[in-house]
Amino acid sequence: MADSAGVLFDSLLTVMARLRGEGGCPWDRQQTRESLKPYLIEEAYEVVEAIERGSTPELVEELGDLLFQVVFHSQLGHERGEFTMPDVLERLNKKMIRRHPHVFGGSVVADAREALTQWERIKGGEPGKDGAPRSALHGVPGSLPALLQAQRLQVKAGRAGFDWPGWREAWAKVREEVAEVEESVGSGDASRMRDELGDLLFSIVNVARLLEIDAEDSLRQAAQKFTRRFKEVEADMRAGGRTLDEASSEDLDRTWNVVKAREAGRREETGGEG
Repeated sequence: MADSAGVLFDSLLTVMARLRGEGGCPWDRQQTRESLKPYLIEEAYEVVEAIERGSTPELVEELGDLLFQVVFHSQLGHERGEFTMPDVLERLNKKMIRRHPHVFGGSVVADAREALTQWERIKGGEPGKDGAPRSALHGVPGSLPALLQAQRLQVKAGRAGFDWPGWREAWAKVREEVAEVEESVGSGDASRMRDELGDLLFSIVNVARLLEIDAEDSLRQAAQKFTRRFKEVEADMRAGGRTLDEASSEDLDRTWNVVKAREAGRREETGGEG
């Protein structure tokens, strides 16, 4: 019979302490909060990739790797006398209970939307780090990738009532921003071009959100599709005894269209998407 989650978690904490202790791993002993930041982000993205691939064994492994980062940071906090893993778990438990009064208290919600609205209201009533009221945009890290950050800011602003009536109105804004980008390009002002392009990207994210499409996932899929097709173009070029830099732009466009048509044919045969 497998050990309980609590027993295994305690064992993981012991392993972490051993890795950081005398006679432990030189690499683990050398790490700091700053040095671990890239690994924390990397592990989170690997969890996302495992979900997208639909691999249960891979997801189990990647979730473990992400959990290890949490344990690592808690060990560092313990060593500095700042906090321990029980402190982290206690705060998390209290927060989840406090923000779910419809489960742990007498509150009633009709659906998921009401539950989310209640969550935001409770969270908004909690004091910020400086004791001041929280902004409706609180909780969106500045270190997020820009596209994801834009999406999360828009979601939070929308929940606070600051939103477009629908996607059509947001799309009209995209058209307006396209015109402003064109004007900025004509001006030759690099700073203005950067600002207007940023506004255009931000407005496109708004349209995606209002259509209930995850902009980050959509762009990631587009990047994956481009990568897949580009590699196939390279393969076709090699099969013809040429490299990309030896081909004319017309040849490259023609090969790209051939690859797209071939991919569409494969989708029709399998009934898949891509």
